[in-house]
Amino acid sequence: MSQTPKRSIEIDFFRGFALIAIALDHIPSSVLSHGMLHTFAYCDSAEVFVFMSGYVSAASWLAIAARKGAHAANLRFWRRGREIYAAYLCTAVLMLLSGAAAVALRVDSPLVADSGFLRFAAHPFAMLGNIAVFRDQPYLAGVLPLYVILVLALPVVMPLARRMPDAVLLGSFGIWLGGCWLVDYLPAAPGSIWPFNPFAWQAMFMLGLLCRLYPVSEAFQVSRLGRTLTVLAFGLVASFAIVRLFIEVDPQPGYMKQNLASLRIVSFAAVAWLAAQAVRLGWIGWLAQRLPGVVTVGQQGLVCFVGGALASITIDTLMRATHASGFLPARLAGDLLAITALLVLAGGARRWKGARPRVALT
Repeated sequence: MSQTPKRSIEIDFFRGFALIAIALDHIPSSVLSHGMLHTFAYCDSAEVFVFMSGYVSAASWLAIAARKGAHAANLRFWRRGREIYAAYLCTAVLMLLSGAAAVALRVDSPLVADSGFLRFAAHPFAMLGNIAVFRDQPYLAGVLPLYVILVLALPVVMPLARRMPDAVLLGSFGIWLGGCWLVDYLPAAPGSIWPFNPFAWQAMFMLGLLCRLYPVSEAFQVSRLGRTLTVLAFGLVASFAIVRLFIEVDPQPGYMKQNLASLRIVSFAAVAWLAAQAVRLGWIGWLAQRLPGVVTVGQQGLVCFVGGALASITIDTLMRATHASGFLPARLAGDLLAITALLVLAGGARRWKGARPRVALT
């Protein structure tokens, strides 16, 4: 694969599917979420989206640098960091408002505590200040500080990754190894944590970035070693699925996700390798062409993340307020409503941006 700018429908499809899965995964009564990655693997849509974000960020940087130079690419990502920060603030406010709505409706929901509304009601100005500097990250807003840090670091990382990929990879995993210790040095208000440890999750972002810069050739994928890796990946995915479905049915401890446990990386790597084979065989492209709405969701990632977060908590609150979470048709209707909301939002965002020039991404 060359480094010339070229949009990949498969990448947009994976991003769109991950965003839809993230929205469904945060609806406790969801039916379709039981068919998502976390049910049969030791990873979930978060790994997919962070990895794809690294891949797309590298592709975008290369595209802009090819047209306007590295300085223009760096400026664009510094602006992108501000955009993501604004989206973080917007999502945090929406979470607080959602908690307030749950209290006003007298809905018995963990959202009241998770949203941080009770802390906000007790100390509003202190909490707003803590949110602004990432010391307090309300429910569902917590992944965005990770993206702010990664995007702002990209102008430094990209030149190094192009010159010394081995050193960057080793350095990234060195930081990941120390992530469990380094997380204690992150600013955090009492009772609040970073749900995504940036020292750990940067490794997943860097893997995506390096895969864009140095893609595995098709010749290797079909070689004897490549076929062996495919068999191994299939065996790992099948084994993990058996364990998750029939043996270890309880959710993983939160720290495994916060610090990106090695088991999650291995599980994701196996799934990703099989997904790459599906792309090579044309299966994902065929599917993406028949589900263009999912592709559009992937193209409007930031808008759809914020919209998906709002859709998730709104549907969950309505289900609890109406006591409908015990009825299968109502639960399926909630899933369809969340998916429809994302599809409509993505289509609207695309039309709104339609008159503006776009940079092609791989």
